[in-house]
Amino acid sequence: MFSSFVHRFSSPKSYVEITRKFFPYISLFGFLLLLIGWIWGLAFAPEDAVQGNSYRIIYLHVPASIFAQLVYFFMSICALIHLVWRVKLAAYLIKSAALVGAMITFIALFSGSIWGIPTWGTWWQWDARITSTLILFIMYLGIITLHGSFSNLEKADRLMSILVVVGVVNIPIIKKSVDWWSTLHQSASITISDGVSIDPSMLYPLLISILGMGLTLISLGILSSKFYILTREKNKKWVQSYV
Repeated sequence: MFSSFVHRFSSPKSYVEITRKFFPYISLFGFLLLLIGWIWGLAFAPEDAVQGNSYRIIYLHVPASIFAQLVYFFMSICALIHLVWRVKLAAYLIKSAALVGAMITFIALFSGSIWGIPTWGTWWQWDARITSTLILFIMYLGIITLHGSFSNLEKADRLMSILVVVGVVNIPIIKKSVDWWSTLHQSASITISDGVSIDPSMLYPLLISILGMGLTLISLGILSSKFYILTREKNKKWVQSYV
């Protein structure tokens, strides 16, 4: 029953039709929330007692770091669906999400390097958290490159899905590296078990920035996946009528 449900509601045509309805609202709310969060955090949040104004890059770095991992986790779920139930839309979404994931992981690394200069005195350290995030970025690029190196796209989809599933082991390493090893990278300011260790005046714009970036990345993912689906399905009648 679940298998038939998955196949029924995961066709590329249905996906394009559904996302077309919600895309304007997701992109608009994402942009507005990101703008509000950044303006609030950069202009109105108080100065940190230790780091001064340099801490304000958290309104870019923290959301980017969170979604660098979440995008890959989403890809791993799609990979399992593709491998188990042979849902081709899942493979399309992996390919599209990898582009978004590579972009946001680069932003996380770049913003972290900027933050590291006033905090550590250097833009780079072979710290466990930073190194595992760099590996994540390389994995994104590897997935994109692997898929593009095959002329047989069905085979490329399957190998890509296998690589994504294997690579998901890096996500808990990124998440727990600060706790498992002695690292320069500070612990998370927001955790489920330990609560919040950041002042509300700094926390609220951060939460808004996280939500705004999440919606913005979803809208970018929709655009990327829609373009890829229309390219892969270009010989289908519904695509020709849609275009």
